Amino acid sequence: MVAPTAILQLICPDRPGLVSELSGWVSANGGNIRHADHHTDSGAGLFLSRLEWDLEGFGLPRASLPEAVQALSARLGGEGQLHFSDQQRRVALFVSKQDHCLLDLLWRTRAGELPMQVPLVISNHPDLRAIAEDFGARFELVPVSAESKHQAEQRQLELLAEEGIDLAVLAKYMQVLSGDFLGRFSPVINIHHSFLPAFTGAQPYHRAWERGVKLIGATAHYVTEELDAGPIIEQATVHVSHRDEVHDLIRKGRDMERLALARALRQHLHHQVMVYRGRTAVFD
Repeated sequence: MVAPTAILQLICPDRPGLVSELSGWVSANGGNIRHADHHTDSGAGLFLSRLEWDLEGFGLPRASLPEAVQALSARLGGEGQLHFSDQQRRVALFVSKQDHCLLDLLWRTRAGELPMQVPLVISNHPDLRAIAEDFGARFELVPVSAESKHQAEQRQLELLAEEGIDLAVLAKYMQVLSGDFLGRFSPVINIHHSFLPAFTGAQPYHRAWERGVKLIGATAHYVTEELDAGPIIEQATVHVSHRDEVHDLIRKGRDMERLALARALRQHLHHQVMVYRGRTAVFD
């Protein structure tokens, strides 16, 4: 078993000596740093850091670390988030009728590739119940129409609360979440079947084929109220040719959707993603 670590994500105003101060704080408490990744956004005057260190042998008790990190962040004039590597997230998968992303994420979770639990699958169609239940997930059917959207989202929020869900993933959930939903639950990650910002909205593969593009892709991003405009986490691409028809683009695109979503989810679960100014820094 891998020994647990503490992970600090910090965003603060940039100034000289920050790397030294952060590493010195860990060192002063007897900590052994596993990973240290930093980025300076000179245009915004911001410093971003992801620092990971061993809990074993660290001078501060685990229970007191959140308060200590809050004090450190305040001293640097920034905002810090503390995570522990042995805390598995409880994830809900939202789906409609397409099964490729659902199957991929459930398989990767069972294989231990994604450090998470999937206790809940929510769908607006009954088609994927057997798949969810085969993997031991609770399947809840919540039909959605223009007239019932508000009531449906209230039920979805109740289910998320019941299962203690930390993260929702739209794994080909062909519905748009309202601002009210997003204001009451976050984060939410979506997979869009296009290399954003190109071809937002519906049927991007059809529109890509009509334009004769030679490269298609998929984009995993955090969900915001603006459609397909949330901070991008991961993208994957594949070449297409003049011989490909729309169904070929869809087939190739599904492979990219699985890949981009799994990568983005892994990066999020390992606390490698930091969101600022409507964009992300991803520390691989």
